[in-house]
Amino acid sequence: MVKHQPLQVYERQLCLSCLTGIYGCRWKRYQRSHDDSSKWECSWFFLLCCSFLLLLVWSYFWLEILALCHIALGQQLNLYWIHKIVVLAILLTTITGVVSIDNFWQDEWDIVVISLQFTGPFLHIGALAAVTALGWVIASQVVRVERSRLQVVMLVIYVSVLLVLYLVPLCISSPCIMDLSKLGPRPAVIGRRGAPMLAPEHTIMSFSKALQQKVTALEADVTISLDGVPFLMRDRTLRRTTNVDKLFPGRQDHDASFFNWTEIRSLNAGLWFLRDDPYWTVQYMSEKDRNRTANQTVCSLAELLRLAARTNRSVIFSLRRPPPQHPRHQLWVSDALKVIQRSSILPEQVMWTPDWYRKKVRAAVPLLQQTSDEKLPVAELKERGISTLTLHYSQARAQDIRQFSGSNVSVNVYPVNEPWLYSLMWCSGVQSVSSDAPHILKKVPNPIWIMSADEYGLIWITSDLISVAIVIGIFIFQKWKMSGMRSYNPEQIMLSAVVRRPSRDVNLMKEKLIFSGETRVEIKPG
Repeated sequence: MVKHQPLQVYERQLCLSCLTGIYGCRWKRYQRSHDDSSKWECSWFFLLCCSFLLLLVWSYFWLEILALCHIALGQQLNLYWIHKIVVLAILLTTITGVVSIDNFWQDEWDIVVISLQFTGPFLHIGALAAVTALGWVIASQVVRVERSRLQVVMLVIYVSVLLVLYLVPLCISSPCIMDLSKLGPRPAVIGRRGAPMLAPEHTIMSFSKALQQKVTALEADVTISLDGVPFLMRDRTLRRTTNVDKLFPGRQDHDASFFNWTEIRSLNAGLWFLRDDPYWTVQYMSEKDRNRTANQTVCSLAELLRLAARTNRSVIFSLRRPPPQHPRHQLWVSDALKVIQRSSILPEQVMWTPDWYRKKVRAAVPLLQQTSDEKLPVAELKERGISTLTLHYSQARAQDIRQFSGSNVSVNVYPVNEPWLYSLMWCSGVQSVSSDAPHILKKVPNPIWIMSADEYGLIWITSDLISVAIVIGIFIFQKWKMSGMRSYNPEQIMLSAVVRRPSRDVNLMKEKLIFSGETRVEIKPG
């Protein structure tokens, strides 16, 4: 009787060596193992997945790919200890960063929900493709001879995720899924603080740049000076956008309204733009524009109204009330109305936003367009005489916009600086948007994408059917592959390797035959 010790045929496995070497620093052949991964290593794999979800664009997400490749090739997970430390550090740093960002920009999380409305259909297809491809790894684990509870759990979770992805389009709602015939006119673009990406905000140069981009209106923030002159300033202080620290040292943190107009006019409002380059656009400015920027001053409301009247543009502004100790605390609305009445602009070209003393304002200048930045019921808006509603993009929902538009209340959305958000607002039916980047929106003649519900339904059903076919094919192939591997014996593996490959490609590391009795087996080539 002949007894055989299992033959081991070692081939060059560069890909496998790289995988196990980079992931767990196991470069030697004897360090690799097909044994089941320990619970400790599986827990590190879970932490690695968490890091991957939080740090998709960071370098360590490649370790997640390597881990999946280990699973697909049946290799034992063994993450190198230095990698474990770095993964933990990155995970803790990212969680701390997310919490900090949430404290500073808690209101900005709404942009995530809004972006999903625009990208939802494409994210669904991408997620479906990724989970379908993941079926290769899942199938390689499930079809093994050894049955375990973990395999059942993996299969149930995988099938559940697939079913959710197959049905998730039922919950996807996007304004851009609509018939092209129902698409409204292109929203007008309002220059918010002018064109602050091209020139210093709230300066004549900034508003002139915005007019060059064919904006339909100019938007500004107005503050009242110590002597009752309305001027344009976004911040509470003059520190960020002027050289107040040099001309008036010790007063840079004072409220901007506690400077008189002569002092404000003496400040430079352009050098900060060249120094800080807030939008990384200074390098593209001509020498003439740089010299012009360096000589900008703070703009008054009267100057803005003259520019708008000369170019036949509308003006929308918000008015900040001075502090209680300010001498114009009770006269701030009157100061702004006097400037409007003395200017050459038509009253119907001015959109009045402040809610203070609205009845008094309507009585003094009846033709002013009444605008509100507070989302109120249509009936209350009509009662106040408000014809335009200015909303933050997080408040601009498609159904509300349609309701306001149906009641002859125009909707203006701010700030809209990206083409995708402009396309989404266009499909939602807004009449105008306030933008810091009119030069970018000028290049968007049509929504980035728009499709009918029937077209999206066809894409949805087709992608689901293709995914089902691929997943079934993967499981069948893996089952066939596993059954074929179980049918081989050591001699067949050795002989087939010798027959198919040249001797230089096969490195026979060990070949032992143990014989019992007087029987001798001899293998000859050919």
